[in-house]
Amino acid sequence: MPSAAELLEENESLRSEVAVLRAQLEWLQKQLFGGRKSEKLEEAQMVLRLGELEKSAVKLPAATLVSYERKPRSARPTPAETFAGLPIVETIEIIPEEVRAHPELYERIGEERTFEVDIQLPKLVKREIVRPKYRLKADKSVAPVLAPAPPRAVMGGYASAGLIAWVALSKYVDHLPLYRLEQMSQRWGATISRQTMCDWIEVASDWLEPIYRRMLINLRQGGYLQADETPLRCHDPDEKKGATSQGWLWVISRPGGDVVFDWRLSRRHGELNTLLADYKGILQSDGYEAYPNYAENHEGVVWVGCWAHARRKFIEAQPEAPQATRVILKLIAKMYRLERQWDEAAVKEPVQRAKLRTENFARTLRWLAAIAKAERSKARPQSLLGKACDYLLGHWDPLTAHLRHGETRLDNNLVENAIRPSAIGKKNWLFIGHPDAGQRSAIIYSIVVSCQRHGKDPHAYLRDVLTRLPGLTNRFDLDALTPVNWKPA
Repeated sequence: MPSAAELLEENESLRSEVAVLRAQLEWLQKQLFGGRKSEKLEEAQMVLRLGELEKSAVKLPAATLVSYERKPRSARPTPAETFAGLPIVETIEIIPEEVRAHPELYERIGEERTFEVDIQLPKLVKREIVRPKYRLKADKSVAPVLAPAPPRAVMGGYASAGLIAWVALSKYVDHLPLYRLEQMSQRWGATISRQTMCDWIEVASDWLEPIYRRMLINLRQGGYLQADETPLRCHDPDEKKGATSQGWLWVISRPGGDVVFDWRLSRRHGELNTLLADYKGILQSDGYEAYPNYAENHEGVVWVGCWAHARRKFIEAQPEAPQATRVILKLIAKMYRLERQWDEAAVKEPVQRAKLRTENFARTLRWLAAIAKAERSKARPQSLLGKACDYLLGHWDPLTAHLRHGETRLDNNLVENAIRPSAIGKKNWLFIGHPDAGQRSAIIYSIVVSCQRHGKDPHAYLRDVLTRLPGLTNRFDLDALTPVNWKPA
């Protein structure tokens, strides 16, 4: 029969295991039923977590409900404020019956104005292009004179730049599959097949590719890159019928610059060699090993980490260790608060920013390291708190490298936000039709997401650029047509 000491030890072990499993269950509940998430829960990650729970067959008490605090809602704008920018296409004046009957008895002293909002459905229209032919009256044997046809995105086709831009934005901004657009086109006045629209997407990406290459070169020459990657399924005809394979959209950007997506069939470390080529400068990312590996093997590249990823792991560990995580999160929040103050004060000079960070972050970072080491020594390695401390201390060098580089942001959130449109899109159209279509999607995503980042209308941009490119004689200087530099005519 076990002794009292052995029973106490076993009881303590079971209590600790129950706490870990409860934290894992709560993590899964948040991922499945929680609100907005910055990163998608992958199926493999879900299976791994469930496998851990199945191996530890411990009967747990009923799970308690998790409460989520919500910030107070800001005041909603009035209809007059919401629709202030809409054009007035019709004005209806309603005269009282008494005045219409005897207008000579009344004089107008004022008016009251209200409005209602209507909608004009999309409608296909034709723009007719007439090119008259002329011949010499004096010599009718001379060949007739005819003005050249205007250059168009689709050679010999009927699609205007505006229509191609509309289809591209419907898919990559409004996230509508082409088969839905085909059904909707019946209400526009004529049916356009999805294959035709697919061809237009290809045409648009072909015309935009030189601008895309220019954007990529400009980013490589900038000296500071934020990078990330996101999975995207594709239907490969070489695979078995009906099966899809995994591809990846790699994304690079920098604050205030354009965003470039690049399609790859794998997530191998070597993909960065061709994506970044001879890049030299600061490379910021999450903890995926490909990025530090690239920096280690390329002279002149400095890898810096993402504080948002470190912070996120302590947020996940809050239910498990509320006191320890509260202190750590407050220390991280202090750094962000100082960064916000320096942004408001327009401190942009890297040397000055690095000096401020060194002076103001030193004590905070010492406390963070000390607390994380102490908590890691007490926490179980497989617990959420143990993993959070391991991540923070294991990435301490790239996380503290921000003290030496004042041009960086503390986190990679800007590039993660740029990925979100593609995450919404793949939920709607599930996968791309062919591996070759992946790069076409990458090109158009690069254009429209960059336009949105710079506050420029993607449809106006695509319509203008797809109109100008076919007639452009000098295609070597395309800087003026990149989204960051483009100006509407």
